[in-house]
Amino acid sequence: MKRRIIMSKELAKTYDPKGLEERLYQKWMDNGYFHAKVNPDKKPFTIVMPPPNVTGQLHMGHALDNTMQDIIIRFKRMQGYEALWQPGTDHAAIATEVKVIEKLKEQGIDKDEIGREEFLKHAWAWKEEYGSRIINQLKKLGSSADWERERFTMDEGCSKAVEEVFVKLYEKGYIYKGSRIINWCPVCQTSISDAEVLHEDQEGHFWHINYPVVGEEGKYVEIATTRPETLLGDTAVAVNPEDERYTDLIGKMLELPLTGRQIPVIADAYVDKEFGTGCVKITPAHDPNDFEVGKRHNLEEICIMNDDATINELGGKYAGMDRYEARKAIVKDLDDLGLLVKVVPHMHAVGTHDRCKTTVEPMVKQQWFVRMDEMAKEAIRALEDGELTFVPERFDKTYLHWLENIRDWCISRQLWWGHRIPAYYCDECGEVVVRRGGAPEKCPKCGCTHFTQDEDTLDTWFSSALWPFSTLGWPDKTPELEYFYPTDVLVTGYDIIFFWVIRMVFSGLEQTGKAPFHHVLIHGLVRDSQGRKMSKSLGNGIDPLEVIDKYGADALRLTLMTGNAPGNDMRFYWERVEASRNFANKIWNASRFIMMNLEKAEIPEQMPKESLTQADKWILSKVNALAKDVTDNMEKFELGIAVQKVYDFIWEEFCDWYIEMVKPRLYSDTDTTKAAALWTLKAVLGNALKLLHPYMPFITEEIYCTLNPQEESIMIASWPEWTAEWDFAAEETAVEVIKEAVRAIRNVRSSMNVPPSRKAKVFVVSEKEEVRSIFEDGKVFFATLGYASEVVIQADKAGIGEDAVSAVIHEAVLYMPFAELVDIEKEIERLKKEEERLTKELARVNGMLGNEKFVSRAPEAKIAEEKAKLAKYTDMMNQVQERLAHLTK
Repeated sequence: MKRRIIMSKELAKTYDPKGLEERLYQKWMDNGYFHAKVNPDKKPFTIVMPPPNVTGQLHMGHALDNTMQDIIIRFKRMQGYEALWQPGTDHAAIATEVKVIEKLKEQGIDKDEIGREEFLKHAWAWKEEYGSRIINQLKKLGSSADWERERFTMDEGCSKAVEEVFVKLYEKGYIYKGSRIINWCPVCQTSISDAEVLHEDQEGHFWHINYPVVGEEGKYVEIATTRPETLLGDTAVAVNPEDERYTDLIGKMLELPLTGRQIPVIADAYVDKEFGTGCVKITPAHDPNDFEVGKRHNLEEICIMNDDATINELGGKYAGMDRYEARKAIVKDLDDLGLLVKVVPHMHAVGTHDRCKTTVEPMVKQQWFVRMDEMAKEAIRALEDGELTFVPERFDKTYLHWLENIRDWCISRQLWWGHRIPAYYCDECGEVVVRRGGAPEKCPKCGCTHFTQDEDTLDTWFSSALWPFSTLGWPDKTPELEYFYPTDVLVTGYDIIFFWVIRMVFSGLEQTGKAPFHHVLIHGLVRDSQGRKMSKSLGNGIDPLEVIDKYGADALRLTLMTGNAPGNDMRFYWERVEASRNFANKIWNASRFIMMNLEKAEIPEQMPKESLTQADKWILSKVNALAKDVTDNMEKFELGIAVQKVYDFIWEEFCDWYIEMVKPRLYSDTDTTKAAALWTLKAVLGNALKLLHPYMPFITEEIYCTLNPQEESIMIASWPEWTAEWDFAAEETAVEVIKEAVRAIRNVRSSMNVPPSRKAKVFVVSEKEEVRSIFEDGKVFFATLGYASEVVIQADKAGIGEDAVSAVIHEAVLYMPFAELVDIEKEIERLKKEEERLTKELARVNGMLGNEKFVSRAPEAKIAEEKAKLAKYTDMMNQVQERLAHLTK
């Protein structure tokens, strides 16, 4: 049945993202297209959004991360999956607490004066005010996350999951309280995990100090340290048991300078004989390696620092001094005693807190820990068994390296904002009770009814480690958990593999028996155009919202994905955003052109194959192959390769070739294939828009729904699949031959400066009948694209003048009569003028080079430059005179 396409509305004259992005996003929200339901008739596909911090402002890293997730989820949704993109935000313990403290300070309020309960009220108020800011910014990007399911790491359900996991791990013996060396930040006054410590190379010193041997006058052991102030907490000096230099010292006592204490010399294989003096001071309370040595030798742990990194009362006369002040005083006193041997400059890696950049102080403290050995083994097994895969694979190494060298995880933090540890201490006997649902009614040991809850909160990564299943309702067995878990892919940056990915993996395996996702897609950083990391200190950060405001979200998204390869960093160039916007304009204008022509013929629902021309079949075959290629790339997460293919197809094959090929058919009143051309234009544009939709959702929605007013949204349209019906291999080959011929003609005309407006007769000569028939079938569009006044197709050169210009292609030669390409009189006139100009130039150059004064005084570079001009002008003159001779025969 034939029917005329009725356009319900027209596309605006120019593409204006500002005018349409907000309107379309609202339409998608209103229609619930982002919402996923438990649907037994469909296969689920799940992505959990790495929860941005509630303190966050959208930066380029978020923009890239969420663009990638949105591309995958839109693709899967169109493929017919029940696609859930689970969103939410993280309470970001330290980051939020710092913000709230700053805000209170501005109001003249001190955190410690108002107390915990009052402070938490302020923190929740801050979260309510600012917590949704980043979510609204993600919406501007076009993120199609299921906002109806938005979660927060401290909401009721997530908090219940945190408590459940803590209690279960404690009951299993995997969580314990113990004295351990932790990374302590003296400014934030909290412990921080290894993952939050940045190791920076800093210029420091090795202070070489003599420790006198007890009872042996004039005999010393020389040690070297980068932190002389920790000497106050030394409890031994260690040597390697195989180091013959010190065998006689093992078991002897040393005077510990400035302290009045004596410490033993011990033997431990940890000491590297080749490094320094081969003698190492052991301070178990202030160094992680020394701590381990101390445990092996039952050494005392003497903590000599307060929480603010000042020396405590155990430091004698240095008590109250800041650690660096004490360092200076101790070095001076050692020097005065003649015990300072030498000071050697030394570059060494210093641990700093990634948030406040303070030098971290290793300290022994009572903390809560998660025992890692068993859970780490499971996480290693999941990768080795293929239950979990990294894209790209090279990140397996990072994952395994971290797990194979893992230490027990210190999970307690001295903060108020976060999940408070569910451990309760009996006020009478000090018994520790860890339980769900608050303090016990009475102490199981002494029967007392008064308890005090542990003051510490949990590391923020403890709750985000449960994110893939806590957001789906765990520990309750919800229909969502059964249906959507394990999730399919986690998209994240390589900088948080160990912070977060590993912890989610072992938590998922431990609590649910399954890895929380099948694939981890790793992306790199977005750097500035010079390849530098974007940072506040460099002032080179680019605000994605500014890009969206100026060019639209689609242009930003396309820019972030162009040339993007998994795991690799990318550079951000404003020129690329311009190019992306130009691409959007190109699609918009092409679509407007097509829609303006759709009224010109009756277009059937289906077009019989026999009605299609060679060009129609070629472009259908191209878009058909494109659907297969792009799907294959996207299934492998090669998102950058996939979009490049769509981009090239739309810009080159569709706009620059096919639309130009069909124009003569659209403009002719007698052409019987007009309906086939319009049907093909509409069908191919529709499929190309679908393939582009995950990358550029807004512009594709606007054009698609204007082109197909009977359809609700491109978001729920079906993804194009390869079909045998559109596989036209012979026509593909044929049109590629014609394209080659057009390119050859254009090259010849360009080299002769022939304007496109000047048409010329084109002879196509080929002995092969199949080649001649290709040009017969494509004659109409070949003439248009080859700027031909007439196309003559023949088997030999009969009737072609000697002066005809030729271009050779595979299995054919193209000829154009010279006189038709060039107005001979005008060309002779032009060449004579050129000859005159070159005569003057040659006279000038020869004059200069023949002048002895010039040659003897001018710099070599100037002489070389003039000689190069002489060679160039001589060559040009030869060409001009040759052309003139040919034309004036």
